[in-house]
Amino acid sequence: MSDRELFRTEQLPVFQNKMFSTEDEAIACPTGNIVLVQNRENGLVFNTAFDPDLLVYDADYQNEQAYSVVFKQHLSAVTDIINRRFLGKTLIEIGCGKGYFLEHLLQLGYLITGIDPAYDGTSSHIIKDRFELGLGLSADGILLRHVLEHMSDPIGFLANIARANGNKGTIYIEVPCFDWICRHRAWFDVHYEHVNYFRLADVKRMFGTVLECGYMFGDQYLYAVADLASLCVPHATDSDIIEFPQDFLSSIKGHIINLKRGKQRAIWGGASKGVIFAFYIKRAGVVIDMCIDINPAKWGKYLATSGVRVFAPEQALSMLIPGADIYVMNSNYLNEIVAQGGNRFNYWTV
Repeated sequence: MSDRELFRTEQLPVFQNKMFSTEDEAIACPTGNIVLVQNRENGLVFNTAFDPDLLVYDADYQNEQAYSVVFKQHLSAVTDIINRRFLGKTLIEIGCGKGYFLEHLLQLGYLITGIDPAYDGTSSHIIKDRFELGLGLSADGILLRHVLEHMSDPIGFLANIARANGNKGTIYIEVPCFDWICRHRAWFDVHYEHVNYFRLADVKRMFGTVLECGYMFGDQYLYAVADLASLCVPHATDSDIIEFPQDFLSSIKGHIINLKRGKQRAIWGGASKGVIFAFYIKRAGVVIDMCIDINPAKWGKYLATSGVRVFAPEQALSMLIPGADIYVMNSNYLNEIVAQGGNRFNYWTV
């Protein structure tokens, strides 16, 4: 039974969270194609053009979002779930990034070990490596926040976690929500690093026992807490077939018209959305003057493929003329951004 093609686009940067030291390096960064398909048997959506060999995670990979007050509020909501389901239990966080959330849980008294090949700190609680069976790690609970969408074989990856954990324990999974992406025509949320795109129904089919599940972060993310021992191969029915929006890229044209009218153009948010937004806008021949981001590790660096330079908020706001256009990459952060920039600028949400 063949896969159903949903969407395709070409030559996107393979990393949307990797920063570059020069504009030339950023423009010349590796690119890859996206051909989203839905598997008719299991109902899962993935990029059939994905090549994992193009991705090498290192210290230049910067995906920490916890500098934002709004994102800290999201992490607080995640913490509530962890406290509700994992209190007093040992934990492993696979793909812990720079370790912010892990350190937060350590301060709350959790016994937790992190694993991530892109970690660049000195914590004795974090192993700088990819997760694999040979590490010999096990715990009462496994945290998998924004990792499963990066795995070319998500069911096999979960099976390895279950096997390493003695086919017992509880897992917390958090991933972007594909239903939200389709409903909002969020073309900026389809990028090369994410080989998989999940709906809540998909995650429910992966486990026989789901203890808790739902949506968070303005419905942009979905989460599930499940019994690892109940992991199973999902099977799709006719109701699981996706009707992908044919006008998925239609809003780009409107943004390009607005951008061409502006005298000075900035994007606020140098993570996934900002990189993909700048990519499509440059492809249309429009210049973005700067990117603004609150993560100090990104300041003075350049965005993949577009070569747009990233500035600290204070520096960027002093450089922008009154009436400049600021394109806010995630509407969840709009109020926080307007509070910093004031009423001198025009704000557009993407």
